[in-house]
Amino acid sequence: MGLTSRSLEYVMIALAVACAGLTLWLWPRFAGRGVRAWAGRLAALAVTQCAIVAALALAVNSTFQFYGSWDELLGEDDAAPAALSHVQGGAAGPVGESGGLVRPAPPQGLNTVHGLPSGPPAEAGKVESVRILGRRSLVANPAYVYLPPQYFQRQYARQRFPVIVAISGYPGGSFLLAQHLRLPQTAGGLIRTGALQPAVIVMVRPTIAPPRDTECVDVPGGPQAETYFARDLPEALRAHYRIGHDPSAWGVLGYSSGGTCALQLTLRHPRVYSAAAALSPDYRVVNDPTTGDLFGRGPAGDRRKREHDVLWRLRHLPQPQVSVLVASSRRGEPDYGATRDFLAAVRPPMSAQSIILDRGSHNFRTWRRELPTALRWMNGQLTFPQDVVRSR
Repeated sequence: MGLTSRSLEYVMIALAVACAGLTLWLWPRFAGRGVRAWAGRLAALAVTQCAIVAALALAVNSTFQFYGSWDELLGEDDAAPAALSHVQGGAAGPVGESGGLVRPAPPQGLNTVHGLPSGPPAEAGKVESVRILGRRSLVANPAYVYLPPQYFQRQYARQRFPVIVAISGYPGGSFLLAQHLRLPQTAGGLIRTGALQPAVIVMVRPTIAPPRDTECVDVPGGPQAETYFARDLPEALRAHYRIGHDPSAWGVLGYSSGGTCALQLTLRHPRVYSAAAALSPDYRVVNDPTTGDLFGRGPAGDRRKREHDVLWRLRHLPQPQVSVLVASSRRGEPDYGATRDFLAAVRPPMSAQSIILDRGSHNFRTWRRELPTALRWMNGQLTFPQDVVRSR
């Protein structure tokens, strides 16, 4: 049974209930004062509590999709890059072809997300579950891709679309962007009212080597997350979907760790992403127990660490011609002071705007409040591509 399957969840709940009932039934037999009685009571409590905790953990993981498989939970997901042995010369064909870099995937929780488009794609749009392969980073990352109704309409058959890469926080993934942030549902509603131009939205997680938090950084001798997001992901998407090739059609949006990635990617790769919307980001990447050593040691490691400090970059390096939106709260968000410092440090040709709530927290309730404004802002930054798909 899969880690996120309902069957496993129900089995563990039944097991926890059975353990609790068995403990109550056997408890009178452990009422003595001897070693066996003490050992029996301790064993009954330990087994029951382990079963209850396991059932709760499975239920929470099923809801939030922190880990999508047993391999991810056990840190054995590195076998995925082997699938790239069939990719030749950088060509990326349509989903389902042996050489494609975007390939169909199981639902990955998509079938449990509420409020997704239903009906004919030309009327409602569509959300696909895929795996996006990295030719340089040698990883295969799960993703959801939202395609607006116009993508399927005849009058847009040769038209390319703007693209928004949406990155979740850590841990978690595309499921959280769809189920709890409600990104495709919100975008679809804005597109229907004309508040958002039709756009392709790609929903991914920030780590490429779970359970390690790679923070969109190229780790020396380790996972090449920055390469994946700055080179592999755009290459794969451009080859498969009808999306713009110019940076003016590309934006990146994220919350928490995903917001940190959005800032880093846009500042470090302005020829790939021209706009970033960062909800509750950190303004520098640091090592912690979930990341391990991201930068390496010695002078080179110190340099890499500095260059992943956004405020240091703004004060010591030329600022790129990009647009950035940051969101925080005066009360309830620990990054409010850093957000003010960031906004004060921005200089032309870079531009920045902000969403500052009076009160908010580091949670989906706050981010859902900020999301419609962030999408409308992104709508004003991205240009609808003028290039079209050439007839064959």
